[in-house]
Amino acid sequence: MNRYGRLAMEHWQQVDPARLAALEDPTTFFSTLGDQVEDRVQELQEQLAGPDSPDETYLAKVGRLNAARLQAEEMALAELVWLQPPTAPDPPSATDEYLWALHRALNDDPDEHDQ
Repeated sequence: MNRYGRLAMEHWQQVDPARLAALEDPTTFFSTLGDQVEDRVQELQEQLAGPDSPDETYLAKVGRLNAARLQAEEMALAELVWLQPPTAPDPPSATDEYLWALHRALNDDPDEHDQ
């Protein structure tokens, strides 16, 4: 498992342990995910770095390539790894409450009140 796979597994453990526990084979899953992230980083890095400039110095090239790699990692991780924490459903709005009350009133059996 590469560093992206380990990073993803650690992230899932912290953010959504139930989702991690539901995986049948976490090691294989995160190994595959890590490989996908690495491929995506390579692809994005090449696009972001662009072509070499003939008058570019060595240090400028190193800086450009490092910046492209960091940006590519950020993009690939956001695309493939980072999870949003599970959220509780939103509380019902006043409109929802009104509609449910209306639904219950319309579907109420009048014979039940006579007993």
